[in-house]
Amino acid sequence: MQKKKQQVTVLKEIRLHPNTDTHDFDFKARHAEKFLGDGNKVKIAVIFKGRELAYKEHGEALINKFIERLEDISKVEMNTKFEGRTMSAILAPVKSKKKN
Repeated sequence: MQKKKQQVTVLKEIRLHPNTDTHDFDFKARHAEKFLGDGNKVKIAVIFKGRELAYKEHGEALINKFIERLEDISKVEMNTKFEGRTMSAILAPVKSKKKN
């Protein structure tokens, strides 16, 4: 049975690759801003294919750039973590004061 005031948190995933271009990065960042604005958590995942695995620093730089871009509307819930072929971090929306 669900409680009346229960808050359901949804985790949205944004997938990137180490060689993601700036336009695609901006497009995905705008999606993440919308998700955070709706009160959802966002998981940023950089997926490595083949020889891209040799350039883990590109993926980490991409995640840090993403976090930096969204730092005013989110906080890092889970720091960058590498699992298999995926590097990921989770951002949670910052509770903002309601405007009357």
